[in-house]
Amino acid sequence: MDKYKWDLTRIFKDEKEYKNTINKVNSLLDKIIKYKGIILKNSSNLLTVLETDDEIELLTERIYIYSHLGYYDNMADKKFQEYKEEVLLIVNKASSLTSFITPELLSSDYKLIQKYIKEDKKLEKYSLMLERTFRYKQHVLSDKEEKLLSDMSDLLRIPSNAFDELNNVDIDLGKIKNEKGELVNLTSSNYSTFLMSKDRRVRKDAFRKEYAYYKKHINTISSLYIGKVKSNSFISKTRKYDSTLERKLFPDNVNKSLYEKLIKITNKNTKYLKDYYKFKSSELGYKMHMYDLYVNSSVMPDEKIEYEEGIKICNEALKPLGSEYLNNFNMLLNSNSVDVYPKDKKRSGAYEWGTYRILPYVSLNYENNIDSVSTLAHEMGHAMHSFYSDKNQDYLYAGYPIFLAEIASTVNEVLLSEYLINNSKTKDEKNYYLVEFLDKFKATVYRQVMFAEFEKNIHEKYENGESLTMELLCDKYLKLNKNHYGPVIKVDDTIKYEWARIPHFYTSFYVYKYATGFICALIIADNLLKDNKFKDKYIKFLSSGGIKYPLDLLLDLGIDLNNEKTLNRAFEIFNEKLEYLKNL
Repeated sequence: MDKYKWDLTRIFKDEKEYKNTINKVNSLLDKIIKYKGIILKNSSNLLTVLETDDEIELLTERIYIYSHLGYYDNMADKKFQEYKEEVLLIVNKASSLTSFITPELLSSDYKLIQKYIKEDKKLEKYSLMLERTFRYKQHVLSDKEEKLLSDMSDLLRIPSNAFDELNNVDIDLGKIKNEKGELVNLTSSNYSTFLMSKDRRVRKDAFRKEYAYYKKHINTISSLYIGKVKSNSFISKTRKYDSTLERKLFPDNVNKSLYEKLIKITNKNTKYLKDYYKFKSSELGYKMHMYDLYVNSSVMPDEKIEYEEGIKICNEALKPLGSEYLNNFNMLLNSNSVDVYPKDKKRSGAYEWGTYRILPYVSLNYENNIDSVSTLAHEMGHAMHSFYSDKNQDYLYAGYPIFLAEIASTVNEVLLSEYLINNSKTKDEKNYYLVEFLDKFKATVYRQVMFAEFEKNIHEKYENGESLTMELLCDKYLKLNKNHYGPVIKVDDTIKYEWARIPHFYTSFYVYKYATGFICALIIADNLLKDNKFKDKYIKFLSSGGIKYPLDLLLDLGIDLNNEKTLNRAFEIFNEKLEYLKNL
């Protein structure tokens, strides 16, 4: 039925409007290139370039998202296949033709920019954006050096590209017997499913098969990752950063001490994680190994939950967010913003995507179970964040950074989890949802922070002049696992190869944001449940886009990630849920 499908005509009503927008982008590119070398001649030129660049970016975003959403809806649709390829060329062209703007701005003194802002009030809205741009001045090189780095970009991506090929294309994990004794292919996709199997033999077989592959290729993958670390260090040093960590934290204006504090506090609180696995081992009736970490010792509720029922559950769970939030939440659900069900040639998974001042789009593959309800709550959290930011901010500042992106979605998940725990029909259901919460915390905080510590240690060793070897990488990773899980869990030596399968290590110093996002979401949800007035602060946060740096927006919510008490509070919540589970 049409009510369960997207309406992409909200972006472009027909092909003519889409084509006219492409023509408009091309004419704007012709216009802006004429200002190369004269942007800072006067305030009028500066304003024209910034306004034109904004318009190019917005229109390019719209044609890009329209073409990709159409393609993802039906990946066999030839029209949208052509649109997608056409738009990629336009995006690359726009990026190339406007690349002169930032270097030319940074070639001047910021006092000149301030002078122009005083001369023309229309430039005032750009003041924050220009101030952020000028933060990078000390890290921008000469034109010749910038071109050299740009020309080297493909070369520097070789380790990542080669790992992708080895990890996705060339990979062959062999076969294992499933719960029914049938011989099936083990893949990267179903590996996690097998690790959650109630059959311990299946979990053990999957674990051993998986890491046999990475052990076989460990020397190659070690060389690739060491190459990635070296290229990171080269770029950081060339751009005059003290370290790769400093360079990666710089865009969000995050201090290195926060990263280090997160690691320190997490390591201090592994006592709760070990306590959880001690309890889980007693429930399972044996000492757990690394391949037992993901099994839920309780029985999953098998109740069928239709989409409309899932919406009702979300509405009940999200009541702490208030009537205004829920009214907008349901408005989106009833405005052809959500493509609900799986269908032939539709992209798998779930995601939210949209363009400024047009209602955001959500893609689900709803399967009538509780996991689908959780996915609905999560993706609609993203959609509501986009909706409020777009409604309340200028295009310049409506986009929110990755550092904040997972908070709104996870707040919804935590509120749903709390609702399901409190409204479970049976003790087994309550147990199941508590274990799900604790496992999600483990995966998103404890595990991601362990990854973050591994990255930090390896980069520091290289940047301090120490040679990196396969043995060093594996030994360091094994030691981190023993610190997190031992001696409560038998830390199998095989786990030392796990780092070699983590693709996030090729997007360096990214994973810590999963942990900070989850910690913030826990504290926000806790406040929403305890204080009816907190919802107003939270809606203001959702409405703020990127108007301030992430840590400043969180401070407005009363969340100080630089304060150890804030970080400790998240682990206290973990322990409270664990004690609740034990008492049941």
